[in-house]
Amino acid sequence: MKEVYPFEEVKKEMKDIVGNKGAQLGEMSSIGIPVPPGFVITTRSCVNYLKRKKIPDSLKKEILSAMKELEKKNKRKFGGSEKPLLVSIRSGAPVSMPGMMDTILNLGLNDKTVKGLARETGNEWFAYDTYRRFIQMFGSIVLGIEEKNFDNILEKVKKGEKAKTDQEISVAGLKKVVKEYKKIASIPEEPEEQLFMAVEAVFKSWNNKRARNYRKYQGLPDDVGTAVVVQTMVFGNLDDKSGTGVAFTRNPATGKKELYGEFLLNAQGEDIVSGKRTPQPVAALKKVFPKIYDELAKTAEKLEKHYRNMQDMEFTIQHGKLYILQTRTGKRTATAAIKIAVDMVGEKLITKKEALMRVTPDDIEKALHPIINPEEKYEVIAKGLDASPGAASGKIVFDPERASVLGRKGEKVILIREETTPDDIHGITASQGVLTARGGITSHAAVVARGLGKPCVSGCEGLVIDEEKGTCRIGKYTFKEGDMLTIDGSSGEVIKGEVSLVPPKFTKETDKLLSWADEVRKLGVRANTDTVEGAKLARKEGAEGIGLCRTERMFNAPDRLPIVREMILAENKKERMKALEKLLPLQKNDFKEILRAMHPLPVTIRLLDIPLHEFLPSTEEISRELSYLKEFDAAVSLLQEIPGISKVLDPKLHVYLPSVEKFIDELTNEKYHVLSKKLIEEKTAMLKKVRSLEEVNPMLGHRGVRLGITYPEIYDMQIRALYEASAELIKEGLEVHPELMVPQVCTAQELKWVFKRVRKISREVEKNYGIKVPLKFGTMIEVVRACMRAGKLSEIAEFFSFGTNDLSQATFSFSREDAEKKFLPLYTQRGILQDNPFSIIDRKGVGRLMSIAIEWGRKTRPDLKVGVCGEQGGEPNSIHIFYNIGVDYVSCSPFRVPVARLAAAQATLEGKKEVI
Repeated sequence: MKEVYPFEEVKKEMKDIVGNKGAQLGEMSSIGIPVPPGFVITTRSCVNYLKRKKIPDSLKKEILSAMKELEKKNKRKFGGSEKPLLVSIRSGAPVSMPGMMDTILNLGLNDKTVKGLARETGNEWFAYDTYRRFIQMFGSIVLGIEEKNFDNILEKVKKGEKAKTDQEISVAGLKKVVKEYKKIASIPEEPEEQLFMAVEAVFKSWNNKRARNYRKYQGLPDDVGTAVVVQTMVFGNLDDKSGTGVAFTRNPATGKKELYGEFLLNAQGEDIVSGKRTPQPVAALKKVFPKIYDELAKTAEKLEKHYRNMQDMEFTIQHGKLYILQTRTGKRTATAAIKIAVDMVGEKLITKKEALMRVTPDDIEKALHPIINPEEKYEVIAKGLDASPGAASGKIVFDPERASVLGRKGEKVILIREETTPDDIHGITASQGVLTARGGITSHAAVVARGLGKPCVSGCEGLVIDEEKGTCRIGKYTFKEGDMLTIDGSSGEVIKGEVSLVPPKFTKETDKLLSWADEVRKLGVRANTDTVEGAKLARKEGAEGIGLCRTERMFNAPDRLPIVREMILAENKKERMKALEKLLPLQKNDFKEILRAMHPLPVTIRLLDIPLHEFLPSTEEISRELSYLKEFDAAVSLLQEIPGISKVLDPKLHVYLPSVEKFIDELTNEKYHVLSKKLIEEKTAMLKKVRSLEEVNPMLGHRGVRLGITYPEIYDMQIRALYEASAELIKEGLEVHPELMVPQVCTAQELKWVFKRVRKISREVEKNYGIKVPLKFGTMIEVVRACMRAGKLSEIAEFFSFGTNDLSQATFSFSREDAEKKFLPLYTQRGILQDNPFSIIDRKGVGRLMSIAIEWGRKTRPDLKVGVCGEQGGEPNSIHIFYNIGVDYVSCSPFRVPVARLAAAQATLEGKKEVI
């Protein structure tokens, strides 16, 4: 099988065999672009080499044969003392991996050929400058010698000659550099041996650390290998009429249609990459070499039209002649990607469908969240899970109450917690971002942060919090409250200090692209939200309704949490009903305002799901506070008469006493003893209740519909609130479409029990208001048994909504947060699981269960509406699976609605296919 191809035999369709770089060089050669001749060694050769650790003789023979042909084309001799042929050895994977693998330039130089090069060009300085570059590059890449060893020698010679730049070194100085370099780098004099060693080095670079990490981050395969491009050298460092540069056919940062890039005179490509010299903008080339600039601009236009995409070109000017060394599809920012796609439709280069497939959902997401300024330099001190995208800087705060106070004052804070709970919502809301030591990408902090559109880094194992001292240690640094910190929820990085952020811009091109997506997609997109602000944002982002309104979030609001706790702590039904009567108007107003904000779109209200104990402080917290109260009470009783008592009081009691000093004045009064006794009694009662509510496994315990059946008055209040809110809005003349959803259902009997109460309350409300409320009744499908009984459930339910978080947890028998912390990363790393099932839906297991449930449910009720409201509802890969199994709509965070709109369009364009 042939393993070496000259450029003229290469076609762009051969990318998997000859790599992206090789394919584009072959393609450019065929359309008349000035490309230095060369050949490509296939990716198969790399894979075989990595298995055998040796270049076979057959491949060596092919390479030498190709070199002979290259000599003929260039009329030069590889290793010749006159007109020597020099080549570059470059990597070229099937998918572009810029800068991840190795390159060796100027190969073929030795003590003999350098003299021939000097005689041919009449430029001894150029010849020895090229030679010292070759030794350094070969020595560092092939022989593994540290770059600084070469740099130290070069700097020493420059210092001796008082030369400020490399270009100011004399010929004698360069010869001295070469001599010293050769003392530390034993490079073969025979060019053929150099060639084979360089090819091996490029093959090996496929598995270097940065290449492996890049592939892992980009989701690229590890088994395809890299091709090796062997190309005739052209020299940008030949003279003052020479140079090197990089040019983009459009601005990669903004997408603007302009020739964009930079160049250096009298230099080679490594000089731009290394940053040792400051390049000029490519626009300045117009003044220096106007003809070359015009030729470059025409070439850029030709390549862009040929490839129908923005191109990233490397070019060299050798003594006034332009050469293109490579072209590839240019990397670009998310904003640029969107603008370029939309503009190219307007220019009739691509179709709307191509534009939709060209922009990735990740581009849309990045365009919606602040990012760290790409030019910013910063120190990464730890890394966690990239739980919610975007970047944020702020003062460190450990307490959600404190975060809420500072946030209301306009201060930017980062809330740092071991992990968050529903009680922390006010602190999270007031913060710029959240950092937690524990928890996964579907932990409370992650889910809430995504819902709020705030950056979050969770499960940061490098974070250790000392609550007693009010400090935390991150990596090697210790921080206190008020210190500045930055988190990047897109990468999981924790960064020391404050860095500048680039604000998101939702451009007119983004709006246009998403409008095209809406024209194409067949999958509906709703939002998960439980606030009016969230509802308004959801509409703004293009949501077609609310697919999940979590009522427990409403219960945590500061104005009603005390009432909720009163309801939970009630000793009997009468006391519980008294608290629920207080909650009813508040809950009704919640529903009313959300329905008003979304009308005439559907709003799906989920009845209370979480266990009651989650609305109460933990036993540890109550026990600690009770201990403080008792100790304080005892201490005050003993020390009332001691002067200066206020100085020894525990400052934690400010929670209960607004002014310790003022209270000291009243220590002798009976009021203190009454207040102290009351507080202790209240905390003791609460502790008793919390202990009675505790469960071994609360996520599988007294929650959801099980809670509603145990305490039917809670569900009755919520059902009534929704019906009355809807009826009042209809009376106002608004069109509303409420939907009621029951969580954690496992049997049709549970659903029938709730539906009976729904019908009773609906009759009462509709009679009182004289209004018919068009409410749809449905169920969450998040229990495995519910999937198996879908046919019976759909006798009652008008719609299903899959709670994929809990369904995934139940199907795998994984504790979500424990799995993500302890073994899931290892499972995905070792290929035991392809993906984290809490990030991307498990196609073969959970997906299959969903498919069965949909099929059986629709056999009973053909018009059954099916949605997904779990975290995966906004994940692009999962959206493709949902579309293929017959889901009608997905529901996700308002901030991910645009992402879901594009992903749904792409799923439609790809067409339905067998995925289970």
